[in-house]
Amino acid sequence: MTGQSHSSAHWDQRYLSGDAPWNSGIVSRELVRVLAEQHVVPCRAVELGCGAGTNAVHLTQQGFEVLGTDCSAIAIERARALADEAGVSVHLTVADLCRVADLRETFGEVAAMFERECSFLFDRGCYHCARRVNLAGFLETVEWLAAPNARLLLLCGNANELTQQGPPKVTEAEIRSDWGNLFEIEWIREFHFEDRGGIPGPLGWACWMTRRSAA
Repeated sequence: MTGQSHSSAHWDQRYLSGDAPWNSGIVSRELVRVLAEQHVVPCRAVELGCGAGTNAVHLTQQGFEVLGTDCSAIAIERARALADEAGVSVHLTVADLCRVADLRETFGEVAAMFERECSFLFDRGCYHCARRVNLAGFLETVEWLAAPNARLLLLCGNANELTQQGPPKVTEAEIRSDWGNLFEIEWIREFHFEDRGGIPGPLGWACWMTRRSAA
């Protein structure tokens, strides 16, 4: 997949055409499970690549103050509609997560509120695309958002998935190499993404990490 396919126009078209299998409308069961397992208390949080807002709205309903950002204007438009329907307030913005200056410019004072203030970060499918375009830029954005000792739940494609379907695939070794300098990786385990049909979706990695202290 090329950088061209990661343009905002590409993702807008995926949403408009209905070719967005990740947009199941189902709250991530792995997110719910990990929040309970790790006793994560409501805090300032960010969802990286929030899509149409299903999980960002859920987190807000649980008491988190959430910044949701995505490169697709269509996705953010739908996320705003979902938040309005649910009667919750979510900070939502269109931004290129591989360019931290874009987040600052498009969200202004609200983005500044979240600078190094996010104690919980959630990524369901952004990293495994961003790493193919500009991993360094993406990690710079994460570093800019993460508070000291912030926790990150990362859900990404799994290279052990034998079918050609599903999200971009990543090995466990690649995850450790990409994230190990910025976060202490506490565990990595396999799970299945949600599927609209009520059957297990593609195999993924669930990764639980803690932001390393600044040197």
